[in-house]
Amino acid sequence: MQQLIETIVKPLVDFPDDVRVKKDEQESRVTYKLSVNAEDMGKVIGKQGRVAKAIRTIVYSAAGSHHGKRVFVDIID
Repeated sequence: MQQLIETIVKPLVDFPDDVRVKKDEQESRVTYKLSVNAEDMGKVIGKQGRVAKAIRTIVYSAAGSHHGKRVFVDIID
């Protein structure tokens, strides 16, 4: 899943080497924390959050049930 997020995000940004995805797994949820260069933050979020919402939709769909755990994507600065 981390590679999927990187594959989606890297073509969108000017600094693809700064894209980082960390996995935080708990009992009932898996959270992927996405960080990018500060200059690329607007590109990843998009107007009115549309790009971020699209990224989350793709990840949620690809994750399916993920062994009974909910999957979340957080964009951190």
